[in-house]
Amino acid sequence: MNHLDAIRNFLTTCETDFTKFFEKGNNAAGTRVRKQMQELKKMANDIRAEVQAKKASSKG
Repeated sequence: MNHLDAIRNFLTTCETDFTKFFEKGNNAAGTRVRKQMQELKKMANDIRAEVQAKKASSKG
């Protein structure tokens, strides 16, 4: 479950910038949000690849 915990922790750290951008209109926070979402996408892709590899090895 360490992947899930990592995602939860990551989203918690992003919360401040989300609030600053969506509620207060801070454009610099919007840039940080976009960067953070790119990192989240990378994390998700890494997890997807690991799941697929584990599925493939268990079929074997």
